[in-house]
Amino acid sequence: MSFQIKTFEEYQDAYKRSVENPEEFWGDIANHFFWKRKWTKVLEWNFTEPNIKWFIGGRLNITENCLDRHIYKNGDTPAIIWEPNDPSEAHRILTYRQLLDKVEQFANVLKNNNIKKGDRVCIYLPMVPELVIAVLACARIGAIHSVVFGGFSAQSIADRINDAQCKLVITSDGGYRGAKVLELKSIVDDALMQCNSVERVIVLTRTRTPVSMIKGRDVWWEDEIKKVETQGNPPCPAEEMDAEDTLFILYTSGSTGKPKGVVHTTGGYMVYTGYTFANTFQYQPGEVYFCTADIGWITGHSYIIYGPLSQGATSLMFEGIPTYPDAGRYWDIVDKYKVNILYTAPTAIRSLMAFGDEFVESKDLSSLRVLGSVGEPINEEAWHWYKEKVGKGKCPIVDTWWQTENGGHLITSIAGVTPEKPGYALLPLPGIQPCLMDENGNEIQGNDVSGNLCIKFPWPGMLRSTWGDHQRCKQTYFSTYENMYFTGDGCYRSPEGYYRITGRVDDVLNVSGHRIGTAEVENAINMHSDVVESAIVGYPHPVKGQGIYAYVIANHHINPDQTRQDILQTVTRLIGAIAKPDIIQFVTDLPKTRSGKIMRRILRKIAENELDNLGDTTTLQDPAVVEKIIEGAKQLRK
Repeated sequence: MSFQIKTFEEYQDAYKRSVENPEEFWGDIANHFFWKRKWTKVLEWNFTEPNIKWFIGGRLNITENCLDRHIYKNGDTPAIIWEPNDPSEAHRILTYRQLLDKVEQFANVLKNNNIKKGDRVCIYLPMVPELVIAVLACARIGAIHSVVFGGFSAQSIADRINDAQCKLVITSDGGYRGAKVLELKSIVDDALMQCNSVERVIVLTRTRTPVSMIKGRDVWWEDEIKKVETQGNPPCPAEEMDAEDTLFILYTSGSTGKPKGVVHTTGGYMVYTGYTFANTFQYQPGEVYFCTADIGWITGHSYIIYGPLSQGATSLMFEGIPTYPDAGRYWDIVDKYKVNILYTAPTAIRSLMAFGDEFVESKDLSSLRVLGSVGEPINEEAWHWYKEKVGKGKCPIVDTWWQTENGGHLITSIAGVTPEKPGYALLPLPGIQPCLMDENGNEIQGNDVSGNLCIKFPWPGMLRSTWGDHQRCKQTYFSTYENMYFTGDGCYRSPEGYYRITGRVDDVLNVSGHRIGTAEVENAINMHSDVVESAIVGYPHPVKGQGIYAYVIANHHINPDQTRQDILQTVTRLIGAIAKPDIIQFVTDLPKTRSGKIMRRILRKIAENELDNLGDTTTLQDPAVVEKIIEGAKQLRK
């Protein structure tokens, strides 16, 4: 790992080189990976179309970098440690050699089921080792994976399958999540009633939940593996991929209702996740690294699978939740496996804080060396608790800021190398050129300033497009500011030049570190037969960071309690439980301008209980509506 930065001076030097000569800088980093054929040019780009290409002409397969190249020296090193939902069930360890064998085996299963390079495969599995195997098997043969988080509904899965025109779905009979059993196969069955592109469904046995298997379409994972075994388990050579071939699609919420498929390509994404993993966490060979994310999100893609495995790390994955069977579960895992690096979300930290210190204090956490935070800005109280109670005051905290579209960390401290400051993501990693912009498109210079966060130069891990709709990619990320990638986040740059993310500036909420588009939730609520119209805003939530506050105009004859439950059920069915509103306030009207635009700014202030700061309401169609909504909000708070 000779590209690891070890001192603050080295960081400053690397950053300077990465800005002054980015092509030479990233070319040097990319040389640490295995390429079947080297690139002819490091970078071509413009942010107008946008058109971004890294390592042009380079040929590789990411799985050879994550598996094959470690076999000779580190074949017996654990690649994946899996801790099940139920602590009494046996854990599993897969060494690099074993993982490569299983990936080749399942890659042959995919081929037997008529999957080839460029085909899209939807993966809807619980957090079990087979999820990692399925992802890497797709990459092995050049199929494009689209992993869908296990909490999404049938409708959400159908939307994603149809958008990508997936040919195959990989799922399981069910999944465990705390005390719950999720019936994943039956959710897939419901989704597939709307999908014509799917030819085959491979079903893994996990919970032994009874499932319906459709003849000619559905096959068992275990049966398909046996077929490969009877063929003598032939090796599966890695498909040679162009650096700019699509590796995966990952759907994320936007400010319009339809989820967009973020496209990540092979070469640049590999280089960037490997580089950021090794540097941010200062990973050392032999350490146990535990990222608590779900692989259904970008954090799981980049920092459970591709980043750690490209660096020969031991990556621990956990099937369950932090509070099952009690609120000491994370700390039990740290104790059991002598975890050195823990990477989790502020939501989890706040939730565990609420259970008190005794769950933490009774466990041996002395193996911990680095703590990480991801998904949303971490508030100071949670930062200090994490630092003192979990890290015993001796572990640096890396507060990592990045997004699905970014591929890897963009702004973060580097463990033990750069300074740290509670609430601050801190400094850009080498290669990242952030800037703050005002509403008029001018760059805000200097320190102690706030603005909209943009990035002015490409980095290898960034998205290339949105699947099937390049115009949407341009519109969302590259049209707000000329020649800039717009993040959608607001940001403050401190007198020392440190960056603090202040939250979304568009119609997207950040709930428990997961982005949820307001339009998507509104569309779901409006599907309820008694709902006339709705408006969604975020408000401060003690555990989730942001909660979802719904203002709903309903038919007069409703029973409010019953309709509330029905709306929650509707949202769960159409999107998933993750998008359920925390508060539903029934209103007779919404504050609108004379042109009919809903003034969400006012609704946000009411939800935040900042009633003395509503701004000008005289431009509204009916200013009296605001008083009625405020009165209703007060009643709800009683």
